[in-house]
Order: sequence, then C-alpha cells, then structure tokens
Amino acid sequence: FVIKDEFKGLLDAHAKVLVRNGGKRLVVEGHTDDRGGREYNLALGQKRAEAVAKSLALLGVQESQLEAVSFGKEKPAVAGSTEAAMEKNRRAEISYR
Repeated sequence: FVIKDEFKGLLDAHAKVLVRNGGKRLVVEGHTDDRGGREYNLALGQKRAEAVAKSLALLGVQESQLEAVSFGKEKPAVAGSTEAAMEKNRRAEISYR
C-alpha cells in the first residue's frame, strides 16, 4: 500500500481539483488480487485506499472530502491468476461523488 512515484503526479492533479472545489467529494476504493482470505484482503484494500486518501490530505484536501473504502478481492479489474492479472487487480480507484 505504498504509492508508486509514477502516480504522484496524478494524485497532485486530483488534489488541485479538490482544493479548488471544496464541495467535491472523492471516494478511494482499495482493491487486491485474489490471493489470501477475505478478511486479509479487505484489510489490505482498506490500507491501500487510506494511503491514497492520506496523500491527498497531505496535499491540502480536506478530510471531509475524502472517503476510503475497501472491496478487497471482490471486484477484480481483470480475470485470471497470472502475475500480470494479479498486478492489475492490486490497485486503488478514484471516483468523484
């Protein structure tokens, strides 16, 4: 649940939008691959989502604008159990509300 350097610019762009528009809310969804149990993956997905939300808060976004939720392994981005598929399923997705 460490944010890769390649995504820091994207988070900065989202932070700028949210800081300029205090009425906007954002949900960060944490996802995992299908290895491990349900509870483990829900906790890991939550940590992943919270890491993104915390990064946005450090960039000036109000915590009231952010919500972090976990879907664990319940909503895979791609099907399959190859390493490439599992890598795509380990993610955080951002959606505005």
